[in-house]
Amino acid sequence: MKSWVKKIADQFDLGIRRNGSSAPSEEEASLETIDISEERATILYLLDIYSKNLFDFDKHPVRKTREIFDDYSKSLLKSDYPDADKLLFRIRQFFSSYRVDEYSYIQRSAEEFKSIIWDFADQLGEDIQVEKTKEVELKAQLEELREAVESNAMEKLKHKSREFIDTYVQYQTQKDERRNKRLGTMSKSLQTMKKQLSEAQTSLKVDHLTQAYNRKSFEEQGLRYQQLYALSKVPISVLMFDIDHFKKVNDTYGHDIGDHVIKECVRFLKESFKRDNDLVARLGGEEFAVILPDFDLPSAAQKVEECLSRIRRETIIHKDLNIKFTVSCGIAQLLENESFPNWTKRADMALYQSKNSGRDRYTVAAPFPLSSAA
Repeated sequence: MKSWVKKIADQFDLGIRRNGSSAPSEEEASLETIDISEERATILYLLDIYSKNLFDFDKHPVRKTREIFDDYSKSLLKSDYPDADKLLFRIRQFFSSYRVDEYSYIQRSAEEFKSIIWDFADQLGEDIQVEKTKEVELKAQLEELREAVESNAMEKLKHKSREFIDTYVQYQTQKDERRNKRLGTMSKSLQTMKKQLSEAQTSLKVDHLTQAYNRKSFEEQGLRYQQLYALSKVPISVLMFDIDHFKKVNDTYGHDIGDHVIKECVRFLKESFKRDNDLVARLGGEEFAVILPDFDLPSAAQKVEECLSRIRRETIIHKDLNIKFTVSCGIAQLLENESFPNWTKRADMALYQSKNSGRDRYTVAAPFPLSSAA
């Protein structure tokens, strides 16, 4: 079985030995010999990627959608699944419905964003129109005054003069009042718009469940750190974390508890890597990444060991449950002229080595570009 397929399969703990036995279980033996078609492997890969980058919206909460994807993935990994055509039909049917709802959600979010700007523009337009109307009225009065001057009719001139002066004084007074009112309203509108736009921008950068940075932010910040390294040559390391046997947590306690474990894991990571320039991100599911500026491999490894030890000692108390878990980690220091994808891929490969060699440990990535390691 291809290594990347096995890596996805390992997420479901299909090959975990039971009762401390040194012999592989039946599930483990079947996992080693599993042979699925290229079509199934491709669908499995797409499900895995999609599961890590889900939107959370009313019709399809992330937790529920991920459960559906997990069921599909487990079925795809069974080479002797009784009705493959029916399974593929179910997957197509679900995606047809999901994509429509996902598109509607994105459209609705875009419309909400546009309405924020539209309301502000509308209000500004109304204020400008009021000013134009008042100016037209004042110009009409001024034209009548000019006609009175040209007519040489003294009484008419006196009347139009008083009328224009009263109108002009009233216009200026009301103009100042409208201006002050407009500035106050505009200030409130701008503050509201700024807050709404800030919230919208934050929601695009932050993972909704944990409030850690999301994958998009991790990639954007990682590229900036890579550019900074090219200028300063100060060492920088990236860490890839994964909660061990997380599927077993979900299967045993349910996805609510699984979400709670994910949030607690992020809390531990943030407390372990708490400098202002440390970046903690959730990449999806139970996978996390940390960028450590100014850290070479030895110092990063020491920091990771402290983090793993701390998580190992912790017990999560939730209602009447006492839950313990561990994490595995891969560490890679950025190399000279190395691309961001290559850098993170080396860390990810090191993480995979940690998972394969027993979990609850870290592995330092080999100090050579991925292309040279192939």
